[in-house]
Amino acid sequence: MKFFVDTADVDAIRELNDLNLVDGVTTNPSLIAKSGRDILEVTKEICDMVDGPVSAEVVATEYEAMIEEGRKLAEIAPNIAIKVPLTLDGLRACKTFTSEGQMVNVTLCFSANQALLAAKAGATFISPFVGRLDDINIDGLELIADIRQIYDNYGYETQILAASIRSANHMSDCAKIGADVATAPPAVIKAMANHVLTDKGLAAFLSDAKTAGIKIV
Repeated sequence: MKFFVDTADVDAIRELNDLNLVDGVTTNPSLIAKSGRDILEVTKEICDMVDGPVSAEVVATEYEAMIEEGRKLAEIAPNIAIKVPLTLDGLRACKTFTSEGQMVNVTLCFSANQALLAAKAGATFISPFVGRLDDINIDGLELIADIRQIYDNYGYETQILAASIRSANHMSDCAKIGADVATAPPAVIKAMANHVLTDKGLAAFLSDAKTAGIKIV
């Protein structure tokens, strides 16, 4: 499973990228606003840093305006994935961008039917939102499993990009189901390395090494 980092914080992306834990980046208008930077400027900096896909989202809601914005975003770098909402206009824009050879991330997916439509529109990625479904007492992971089954049934090449990831457990659960990608905030990706027994064992090893006077260099 590929790891995308869900942020527009360049320093946080750089830290994970230096650890070889970044296969791509996802952004959205809320994350861009939080960064306090110009969307074109910060997206260009991210694209220069990361080799994999960088999702940049349109803010228009009508087809013609989506096309204009998406083409502008695509000019930033070759690794841009144009991000469009899962609406009928968004699906139409997806089909157009795909026919032009652009990567497309269809976002705000909350049902298997929506994911099926995105695949038929030629989406590169479909972004089902796990955490937001959990928030309203619907099993977000069940949606990932349903999409996996449907795509496998018919050989769709659209990659399942599990989004709205809230915990390290979400990451491992998505991996077990077979999500192609999971995008998560930097803190969640770093939390995957944490385990109380690792900390306890390391403390014991260091204590014993100090007692025994073990030195390597």
